Amino acid sequence: MLTTRLDRPTVRAAIALANRAPSIHNSQPWRWRIGASSVHLFADPERALPATDPEGRDLLISCGAALHHLRTALLATGSAGRVDRMPDPAHPHHLAAVELAPAEPTADDLALARAIENRHSDRRVFSTWEVPDEFLEDLRRAAVSEGATFLVLDPNRRWEVTRLIERAAVQQALTPGHAQEVAAWSGRARGAAEGVPAANVPGDVTAEVPVRHFAAHEMPQNGLGRYESDGTVLALLATDGDGPVDRLRAGEALSAVLLAATATGLATDPISQPFEVPETRARLAADCLPSGRSPHVLIRLGWAPIGATPVPPTGRRPVDDTIDAFDEPWT
Repeated sequence: MLTTRLDRPTVRAAIALANRAPSIHNSQPWRWRIGASSVHLFADPERALPATDPEGRDLLISCGAALHHLRTALLATGSAGRVDRMPDPAHPHHLAAVELAPAEPTADDLALARAIENRHSDRRVFSTWEVPDEFLEDLRRAAVSEGATFLVLDPNRRWEVTRLIERAAVQQALTPGHAQEVAAWSGRARGAAEGVPAANVPGDVTAEVPVRHFAAHEMPQNGLGRYESDGTVLALLATDGDGPVDRLRAGEALSAVLLAATATGLATDPISQPFEVPETRARLAADCLPSGRSPHVLIRLGWAPIGATPVPPTGRRPVDDTIDAFDEPWT
């Protein structure tokens, strides 16, 4: 395969877009190294959340989302290539090596890259407008292209999922150190470089699907008319297995779905809380999936009401703070 020698300013700009990926509590738990014709993704264990994410599932899914964001950004610049996931068993934090080659982006590829900066998690209620089936089919194809299943849940079973989310929240509230961890990573000021700002969390919680508890909330809730209800479509992302590569691929699929949805104008909100507690994760798998499939994340999809205040962007760390020298000693 022909490789392309990387232009460092271009790669740095692509990494800045990759860093816009969603992550648990906006912790951004990844680091990058740039080679002559490759980019390498590493997990950053110093940014792990042991009380919220004791198994490191969310960390790997977050890194997978950043990996797909990187691939999307690089493709828009004319570079695509082979991804080697978990390339070195001796260094499990080395999650992916992306070896690049010249490529010609399509109009759809460019639209996905533009969606990176327009995507924001919207935790407010959605309007009652229906999401067309053809839009959901496009999202299903986006997930399949990344090795995952995208399953739209039956609205009649919404209450069961709601109960599992609430049960997971109770279990986590009883976990030592959890409240302190949430307080440390949320309630931030608008524009903070990491964590969840209070301006991005609605206070009046009237959605059918519960919102995770954060330290503070300042975001006005969307108003609905009389007799109207939250029009959320709830979908589940799953993979065949539950190993590190599966979790990484689930994150790539999450990114693919979120960017495709954003490009069509949909509002989105990933939900990982019920998968952070083994009991509720197992229950979701048993209730919603064929035997042997592993669930990873729920996605709320819908339309923001006309006139809804735009979701403020959450901050990101300076891009150079996320890049290590390629020849820096391995930990």
